[in-house]
Amino acid sequence: MSTPSPGYGYPQQPLPYGHLPYPPPPPARRWWQHPAVVIAALVIFPPGGIALAWLTQWSRTKKIIATVLASLWFITPFLGDPPKEPTDDAKPKSVATATATATATATATATAEATLTPTPSASPSPSGPPSYVGQNLKVAKAAAYSAGFNAISHDASDGDAGQWDDDNWKVCFQTSAAKKVGSMPTLDFGVVRNEWPCPAKDGEPIPYPKMPKVVGQTFEKASTTLKPLALQAIEADSAYTDVTLPAAVDDWTVCFQDPEAGEDITYPKTTTAYLKVTAPGTACPKTEFTELHPDPTPPSTDEDSDDSSSSSGGSDGGGSVGTVTPGAYCATPGSTGVSKKGTLYTCKGPGQERWRR
Repeated sequence: MSTPSPGYGYPQQPLPYGHLPYPPPPPARRWWQHPAVVIAALVIFPPGGIALAWLTQWSRTKKIIATVLASLWFITPFLGDPPKEPTDDAKPKSVATATATATATATATATAEATLTPTPSASPSPSGPPSYVGQNLKVAKAAAYSAGFNAISHDASDGDAGQWDDDNWKVCFQTSAAKKVGSMPTLDFGVVRNEWPCPAKDGEPIPYPKMPKVVGQTFEKASTTLKPLALQAIEADSAYTDVTLPAAVDDWTVCFQDPEAGEDITYPKTTTAYLKVTAPGTACPKTEFTELHPDPTPPSTDEDSDDSSSSSGGSDGGGSVGTVTPGAYCATPGSTGVSKKGTLYTCKGPGQERWRR
């Protein structure tokens, strides 16, 4: 069956004026409108490529995108900073850097060659021992052994004490021993006890610290003066036998000291300084073991003198000896007696025994 022609069965209507019965064919595309040519122009020479893009048959959106991308591609090289030419100061640095790099490379190469070079099976003896002067003897011996040395020790003073406990001694002098101990080189340490100062030379006497004079100082200042000696303790005692010390005596004055000024402090760790003090404003007694407020002595008579002399001699067996004179010397500690007033006294110290209450 054949297809009916247009307008078959219906009356054909006339076309408006100027309209063709079919749409006109698209205009022919020139060679410079080809997409490959336009894209190449956008990459090689963006301004020309943009102009060609707008002459093509692309859509408006594609033309805008091509324009933006080509513009960015064109201006990007101009946004960076221009390369700086090397200045005169930079050139020597470059040379110095190259020299340092070459030196480091040569050093690394030499180190690698030394590492790869085979060594003899026997370990070489060390060129020289480190110094262990001032160290604890026990620590010094262990460190010397780790460094390839044996160690012996001797008394560095004019004495000849043996080092039974190495931890209690310190190294003052170090020399190479005349004979080796075993196959290792041996060090000979001259040592003294940890709390002693080193002598000026190996074998000389030890310069022990001297007890300073602190009489006349307050107890607080005296304690500060004695602190460098590192004594076992510093204790205060009353300079008067009938005065009791308060809890704090920092401002009390030292009247007597033990050890005496100038004595050698041989063993400070076991030495205690005893300082006898008196209260501020109270004069020191002329001698130790003195009472600040002694009992009044009654007028002496011939009878009292006889009694005093007999009481001073005391009794061989102790016990009561009758009438005594307070403060007089007595011979038998623990014996008792009464004064003329009937007060009981006992023969006791501290120090020389006297008749005391």
